[in-house]
Amino acid sequence: MPSHESKTLRVVAVADTHGLHDQIEVPPGDFFVHAGDLTREGRLEDIRVFDDWLATLEHRHKIVIAGNHDFAFEREAEAQAARELLRSGVYLQDEAVTLEGVRFYGSPWQPWFYDWAFNLPRGEPLREKWTRIRSDTHVLITHGPPQGHGGITQSGVDAGCEELLAAVERIRPAYHVFGHIHEAYGVTSNGKTTFVNASVCTLAYQPTNAPVVFDITVPIPLDQPTEP
Repeated sequence: MPSHESKTLRVVAVADTHGLHDQIEVPPGDFFVHAGDLTREGRLEDIRVFDDWLATLEHRHKIVIAGNHDFAFEREAEAQAARELLRSGVYLQDEAVTLEGVRFYGSPWQPWFYDWAFNLPRGEPLREKWTRIRSDTHVLITHGPPQGHGGITQSGVDAGCEELLAAVERIRPAYHVFGHIHEAYGVTSNGKTTFVNASVCTLAYQPTNAPVVFDITVPIPLDQPTEP
């Protein structure tokens, strides 16, 4: 067995910026994560403007998923163009990426929510999406929350996905970052996973919630070169 040392990396997480990204003070870090709803109406031009802003951030790595407002990433006629416009970050849609030893998995789906993008019925359709999450994920990024964490609406209803919670409890990522339910902004934990609702906008679409910052420590095999 090779011996290991470890490194600690800083993640800055946001969600639900809705085109108001230029009003946010983004702290420095190694990774910038956006958990969806980067636009208000999901137009290609909105994505172009967001990408111009994303390029100004100094984080070494930027990871983005779509949310229910980001229609262009779901529409068949625009999805490829939307991906190509997002040049300043890594876009994940039911995909994983490993950066500096940290494994991220991103998915935009959530339980049916009016007639928005990336909606699926509760039960098997969502369960099938969550079975794709890599078992070695360190940071899980979804747009919607799991049941019981960061999903209580203003009316007191838990909008979280029970199938997503089951997947998180099985996989046990160190962090689960999401948004979608603006009024449930904040951090919770089940003792194994830290749940981060990083919604920047309030229920009134005011971008006054601060980005959530956390550190993640990953091992480095001493007999392998350290990534830059």
